[in-house]
Amino acid sequence: MRSMAEYRDFEPTVRFRPALALSPDGTRLAYIDDAQGQFHVAVQSLDGGPPRHLTRDLGESAWHVAWHPDGRSLFYNADTDGNEHHQLYLVDADTGDTTALTHSPDVTFRPAFGAPFSPDGRLLAYAGADRTPTDQDVLVRDLPTGEVRRVYAGGGRVYAGHWSPDGTRLTVIDLRGATTDQVISVLSLNDGHLTRLTPAGDTAAYLPGPWLPDGSGVLVLTSAGSDATGLAVLDATTGALTWLDTPPWDVEDVALSGDGHILAWLVNADGASHLRLRDLTTGSDLPTPTLPDGAAQKLTLSTDGSTIIMLMATPTRPTNVLVVDRHTGTTRWLTDARPAADPATFVEPEAIYIPAPDGHTVPAFLYRPRTTEPVGVVVAVHGGPPVQERPDYSNDGLFQFLVSHGVAVLAPNIRGSLGYGLAWQTAVHRDWGGVDLDDLDAVVDHLKQQPWVDPDRIGLVGRSYGGFVVLSAVSRLPEHRWAAAVAWCGPANLLTFSRAQPPSWRTQVAILVGDPDTDAEFLLARSPTTHADRITAPLFIIQGANDMRVPREESDQIVQRLRDRGVEVRYDIYPDEGHVFGKRTNQTRARSDAAEFLIAHLTRPVS
Repeated sequence: MRSMAEYRDFEPTVRFRPALALSPDGTRLAYIDDAQGQFHVAVQSLDGGPPRHLTRDLGESAWHVAWHPDGRSLFYNADTDGNEHHQLYLVDADTGDTTALTHSPDVTFRPAFGAPFSPDGRLLAYAGADRTPTDQDVLVRDLPTGEVRRVYAGGGRVYAGHWSPDGTRLTVIDLRGATTDQVISVLSLNDGHLTRLTPAGDTAAYLPGPWLPDGSGVLVLTSAGSDATGLAVLDATTGALTWLDTPPWDVEDVALSGDGHILAWLVNADGASHLRLRDLTTGSDLPTPTLPDGAAQKLTLSTDGSTIIMLMATPTRPTNVLVVDRHTGTTRWLTDARPAADPATFVEPEAIYIPAPDGHTVPAFLYRPRTTEPVGVVVAVHGGPPVQERPDYSNDGLFQFLVSHGVAVLAPNIRGSLGYGLAWQTAVHRDWGGVDLDDLDAVVDHLKQQPWVDPDRIGLVGRSYGGFVVLSAVSRLPEHRWAAAVAWCGPANLLTFSRAQPPSWRTQVAILVGDPDTDAEFLLARSPTTHADRITAPLFIIQGANDMRVPREESDQIVQRLRDRGVEVRYDIYPDEGHVFGKRTNQTRARSDAAEFLIAHLTRPVS
């Protein structure tokens, strides 16, 4: 077997969480990286120079960061060993001294969608299920006094959104159906009055952005009346929509300069991020700098809108902080996370479209080794399901590593994926293991018809929902004679999986997967455990012991079924991880072991 160090050559030197915050004076950028072995808050001058890490607890992993308006401290939230029971903290920007704001280790607190601090810096908005596990309320903390007010307790899974410019109102968002059914309201902090802005009975995606500077409306990303997500202004009194952009692809992020003049947004065109700009004072679109071909996130603007910042990844460059000068159009990388391997040896993915039996086509990205010999292929299924495989440095270099060893990777966006319209995304609601598995079946049939593919060496890898698809494929599509499969924290029994979800998530799970009380027979019929006796493929299962989304019992069940039959299955449990691995050593080991397992089964022995 090859050594773990080989995958390390392809792994980024630093990984980033999707979190960016520009200091109020525009001179320093805060982000979260794992340069210290765990995800911690770092601050770096926007002019360059080394970052300074403010948090240090190796048991805790930071997720979100925001500057206090006075520029002297930052907010962050963190969990312990991946348990996702996030607690809230303030950390001094100079000394790193930390103050805990919450002290409930069995409760999850979640920051506001926008900047959590009120404009004057006195109040902090967040959400938590501390009153009852079944509901997530909106809370506001008075920082000088420590007083906490429960400003919304109407039931549901409700989040704080964005503060109005005068600090008297707060948008709140009720996530009723994951990414496809949200309700936005405006809450008055003065009298507690709640005004619903989105129409009653309208099932659509609504993601609130910043307020307009005069407080008359809220920027919103919405699929109202469309299959794609557009950009609009939601009137803060009447709820009337005024459209700003309705491209054929999804608008995926929006940001407004601090002075309210420059609007920026990202359009996801077949996986690649395109930047658009507008001057709100004149209503005119502005010249748009060209981004590298790849995927961007966490769009951030300086106060005057002259500087645009984002996290950006390309197929051959890992995620880094990209800084764009709006006036000159020039771009520069503030951070320099890179693999040790030579990027010149990497391959660019090819966008392909595979026919499905019902007349649709399945979008996919193909990473193919530079050889004329038939090769093995790994079909890589993303998590979610409302996630999208994109042209970036996917899976921290795992794809490029496999290709370097002569194994191709095909990463499809089967139904359920983001980025191809609401109908495509919602096709798997209450149909996990249905149309998505049909799409995967069509993808594999297509591969077997290609002259460059060895049909006896096709394997699978998937994480979370992708792990469920992998387990479904090896148990329900055994005719493909899978050469190997890796399932990372994948649900194996949809009935027990649904019953195990946190109480505040159960309404959403019933919509997305099924109701365990009324759909038990259906959920069992679609569960890989029900069909486990048909599994013959070499299988490797990876699981975090503290996973609250896909509990360890899910992996235990499928492993036990196989071992009872005398079928060999490798099962690696990480005792100090949850659903999203936070420790760098664990992430490296898991990906390296998965890659070595796949390479061993999908390449022919050297003679």
